[in-house]
Amino acid sequence: MVTGDFDTTRVFQGTPYVNGKASGKLITSDLELSFWGGVNPQTSEVIDQHHPLSGQHLQEAILAIPGGRGSCTGSTIILELLLNGRAPAALVFERREDILTLGVIVAEEIFGMAIPVVTLDSIDFRDLIKFNGRDFHVLNGQVSTNNLLDTMVKGSSVVGITEPGISTDGIKLTDLDTAFLNNVYGDAARAAMRIILRHAEVLGVTELMDVTQVHIDGCGYTGPGSLAFAENLRDRGGKVRVPTSMNSISVDKTLRRVQGISEDFNNAAVRLADAYTDMGAQPTFTCAPYQLDSAPKYGDQIAWAESNAVVYANSVLGARTMKYPDFLDIAIALTGRAPKGGPHVQINRLASVIVEIPKISPEEVDDSFYPLLGYQVGTLSTSEIPVVIGVESFAPTQDDLKAFGAAFATVSSAPMFHMVGVTPEAPSLEAAIVKGSTVRSIRVQHGDLIRCWGSLNSAPRGQPVDLVSLGNPHFSLSEIETLAELCRGRTKDSRVAVMITCGRATYASACRAGLVTELEIFGVQFITDTCWCMITEPTIPQTTNAIMTNSGKYAHYGPGLTGKSFYFGGLVRCVEAACGGNYAESRPHWMKSGPCEGAGHEMMSTDSNLSP
Repeated sequence: MVTGDFDTTRVFQGTPYVNGKASGKLITSDLELSFWGGVNPQTSEVIDQHHPLSGQHLQEAILAIPGGRGSCTGSTIILELLLNGRAPAALVFERREDILTLGVIVAEEIFGMAIPVVTLDSIDFRDLIKFNGRDFHVLNGQVSTNNLLDTMVKGSSVVGITEPGISTDGIKLTDLDTAFLNNVYGDAARAAMRIILRHAEVLGVTELMDVTQVHIDGCGYTGPGSLAFAENLRDRGGKVRVPTSMNSISVDKTLRRVQGISEDFNNAAVRLADAYTDMGAQPTFTCAPYQLDSAPKYGDQIAWAESNAVVYANSVLGARTMKYPDFLDIAIALTGRAPKGGPHVQINRLASVIVEIPKISPEEVDDSFYPLLGYQVGTLSTSEIPVVIGVESFAPTQDDLKAFGAAFATVSSAPMFHMVGVTPEAPSLEAAIVKGSTVRSIRVQHGDLIRCWGSLNSAPRGQPVDLVSLGNPHFSLSEIETLAELCRGRTKDSRVAVMITCGRATYASACRAGLVTELEIFGVQFITDTCWCMITEPTIPQTTNAIMTNSGKYAHYGPGLTGKSFYFGGLVRCVEAACGGNYAESRPHWMKSGPCEGAGHEMMSTDSNLSP
């Protein structure tokens, strides 16, 4: 609800997920923003070069965006911003926002610091963003042009040492849950349960559930905050209660010579990884846990973080997990309990957007098709689960689905997708949507994929390729095999570096198969444990001009993370760039041969009533 005239006082009443009082200049956008890869935690600058807010600083501003998107590590970035005094004064969202809100909750629970987090209804939010640049004030659930008197709720935006109140009235607790809260299982487990229950309140769920495994994404070093959080729980006696794998960390613990990073950074990153292994997590160090022998099965209830892993687990494996924010993952691991909501519940796994792909011959496409399609589908479905039709005849491989899902998760906050005839929960279109529901239908045009190609190819025309980056998400064994086949009988240009990131388990398998030796002779460098999202100088030399990658995810995040220009293309083109030092300017044949429709996507039937 909003009161007041446009030119006078405006008061918007929303839902407060974190209480507090703040004032600042309003910075708005109608496009979701990933804080990880999109905001510099040391400066508060928006570094996502594809976002309208690129270049702006969020410190002390009231930030109004529809919600987050992309990485689960956004919660870590907001914590770092809070602890180093660079955070926005308040966050205002159009819809419930899980990842960034959780980061503020953790800051309040563990470090006694917080900022207001408010959600407005869609009409009020769309009205609010018209006031971009104007001074605004936030008090708990109110957002106003005038300063607000705190007559109802006492306290400031900084909580201090007083433990925030927590309500359990709306949630059914088991005896085990109550035991955690009563400190029966130790102080770390108690803190973990408080975080879980506060997140459950944000989600509006009424009970918790058991999970069979957890994947930790918060083990990558983003700054002192991420380390302080993990060591806090470890030092309070935290021990995981369910099998727990670990995401990529920020260094290669076994091949550090490749990276040559500073001792200070290395020591902090290793301390962070050790804090999680001390709590019982397994040092798997991969952003593709679905490649491990421990990968979940269809119907398993799990708690995974890492955006691409979440999307793959839900969509391709048919396991069930929310898109868990960093920090909530270890809280669930310490208790084995998770909020029973989101994609854990069948009705929340169904699609509300139908996406039809353009008519392209399956025989013509190369592997660049899948990340481009995922990027476009994610752009069209920023928060809703889509079901894609028309892909079945392409017979995508697991690697193709990995590339699609990673690019999709980069620009969408949705936790999964369906592909009719491909993914396990979409044997038919009707099976993937709510029976009798009204859904949007969208047709991806051929020209949309051309525009995605142009967006991901940000390097100036003719700039030489200095580095070929492969493995975001981590390269699989089958991708290493394919690369070896492409490189046989060829000579790498000495001016071009080729680097692959992969998990330890995949690296070991590739070693046993002789593939590592073969590719190292060609000139490939392997890096394990870490991933391109965390690699900077000197692994990427300061003199590097342009980076070539086959990853839609890295082509999106890379320019902001590295300050380098990027080329995007399929694996064959990456090998050609490695051998010739140049980027093939022409688009792939499948892209050139299709019709080039007008700008934008076409609405097939805005409201299609589909019933099985």
